[in-house]
Formats: sequence, structure tokens, C-alpha cells
Amino acid sequence: MTPRQSRTDEICDALRRAILEQALKPGTKLPEDALGESFGVSRTIARHALGQLAAEGLVDLRRNRGATVARPSWEDARDLFDVRIGLERTVISRLAGRLTAAQIRRLQEHVRTEEAARGQSDPIAIRLATEFHLLLAEMTESPVLVRYVRELCLRCGLTLALHGRPHSSECAINEHLEIIDALREGKTEAATRSMEQHLESVAKRALIEPSEQAVPDLTAILASYARA
Repeated sequence: MTPRQSRTDEICDALRRAILEQALKPGTKLPEDALGESFGVSRTIARHALGQLAAEGLVDLRRNRGATVARPSWEDARDLFDVRIGLERTVISRLAGRLTAAQIRRLQEHVRTEEAARGQSDPIAIRLATEFHLLLAEMTESPVLVRYVRELCLRCGLTLALHGRPHSSECAINEHLEIIDALREGKTEAATRSMEQHLESVAKRALIEPSEQAVPDLTAILASYARA
């Protein structure tokens, strides 16, 4: 990996986190010069990072209008969750009864992190819940599943940020524990049913009209993510 590729990946990781934690709201402008200044890179590297995020559906790039955090439409929300449910069904079928003891412990540790963060803020709860699903996808060791589950999870996170009802972290934690138990016991049907019910409940929190968002101070927001 070249130094430019490495810096591009670092910026993408930071921006994904900022978007998922709703520090960068849907519709926020992302000027190349501001990104370059915040992360200490050239506009060229910032442009590459924005292009990568655009390919993932997290950023909208428009000629002569620059880049903004994507705004998934309310009408597209149901389709996003339907496709995600289908993909995560496949993840469950790959993992049920096949997880190692170490993988089970890793999933349980992540849920403990969710429990420790309970009550902090909705954006943190959404990020941690999303990371649980990404962790499951990674355990399949399928680059295709990892890629598309990641993209859909992040876009669903954007949908929740824009259209969602208040997130119930306690509900999500209990649902995650049910999924882990069913996977550990090799109960494919039970695990699949738990995952479908879980994602349906998440989808229901997304299907409302958006509220107006205040214009953010981009430099201030990116300062902590650039240091991370």
C-alpha cells in the first residue's frame, strides 16, 4: 500500500465514523480544501477519499457543486432495509454452528461495549449496533459479503440519522444477544428469524419524516476525528 493509499484509507475511516455517529449530518458540505486542512493532506488525497466514500453511497458528488454527506430518501429507506435483510440472512446461514469459541467471545465482548455505552447518545448506540453487524459479516471471511453488508449498514445508518425515531439501545442489545445464542447453538432458523425481526424493528424506527438540521462547523467537527 502506498503512503497516499494509506492516508486515503485513514481519512475514509475517520469520515465513516463521523457520518455514522451523526457528527456529520446528511447534506453536510465536504469541501476538499477543508478536509485537506483538517487531516493535513493535499486536496488530491481528500478528493480520492471523497470518491471512495461516494462509491460506497455515503457521499454525493455533483459537478460544480462539490461533495456532501449523502441524504438517502425516505422512499428508498424500505428498499435499503429489504436488501440488507436478504444479505444478512446469507451471513447467518454461513455462521450458524460454525463460529469458534474465540469468535463467540469477540461478539459477546462487543455487546458488553454496547451495554457500557448505553444511555450515552443515540448516535453512539447506532454506531456500535452497526459495528456488530459488520463484525458478523467479517466472520464469514467473504470479501463480497463484507463489502455489501458494510455499504448497506452504513447507508441504513444514514437513513436512521435522517429519518429515524429515537434509538432504543437496550432493545438492540437484547436482540444481539439472541442472535449470538442462536448462532452458537447452530440454530440457523432461530438465528435467521431473530435477525429478520431485529432488522425489521430497526427499519420501523427509520420510516418517519426528517427533521431540519442545523448548519455544522465542519472544521470543529473534523478536529477530533482527524486526531483519532
